[in-house]
Amino acid sequence: MNQQLQSVLAQRGVSPDALAGACEVDPKTVSRWLAGRLPHPRHRFRAAQHLQVSESFLWPSPAPSAQTTATPVGLELIGTYQNRASVPRDLWLALLLGARKQIEVLVFSGTFFAQSNPEVASMLADRAAEGATVRMCFGDPLGQAVAIRGHEEAIGDTLAAKVRASLTYYRPLLSDAGCEVRLHDTTLYTSLFRYDDHLLVNPHVWGRPASANPVLHLRKTEESGWFDHYSRSFEDVWAAARPWTPDPEVTPAHGQD
Repeated sequence: MNQQLQSVLAQRGVSPDALAGACEVDPKTVSRWLAGRLPHPRHRFRAAQHLQVSESFLWPSPAPSAQTTATPVGLELIGTYQNRASVPRDLWLALLLGARKQIEVLVFSGTFFAQSNPEVASMLADRAAEGATVRMCFGDPLGQAVAIRGHEEAIGDTLAAKVRASLTYYRPLLSDAGCEVRLHDTTLYTSLFRYDDHLLVNPHVWGRPASANPVLHLRKTEESGWFDHYSRSFEDVWAAARPWTPDPEVTPAHGQD
């Protein structure tokens, strides 16, 4: 099944028949697309345009022919963005809504993650209720790593404050089975956002906020490569992180700019 296409149709409220009309194809053709068949290039373009998402998200790079030699990395990398702000909001939502097994986030503050989608906590809880494991790992606002990063970005204690503000969005998750929030005190070279077999990798550059740096969109393949490399780093940081215990005196950040 093409889970990406299925998720975007559900999110947009577009029926397969409506997509067929927009692409000027038979509804049975769209059913084949949903079953995994790769559409003709002109149909891929029109469908992506109609649904307002990137074509590469709906139909990642097709498998190479028998004559084609491709490295695992070449098959894993299905999209790049100049900076995190260039990643379409629709992509973030489609990946989250399409996740069935696991959602993993590794950041320092990740304020954009909640402020660009105020319903993110309830959406994560819904994913967990349907069987997905949700693991969120933020920088420890009292730790050395956050203090050093704030100094390197010349923002002082602002980063620690951003972490505390961001965490308040996720307080409701602590009581949900399948959801866990931890705090890490490690040097963070890369922010990671995993949704099942899709991984958004946001490398960091010294002195620059994560939002100003590129994003790689990876898809897991049968052979070990970049995807597994970054996934292992998440597991290492997660293992050393401590469970988050909210300060009862902190008020929720909902509604803040």
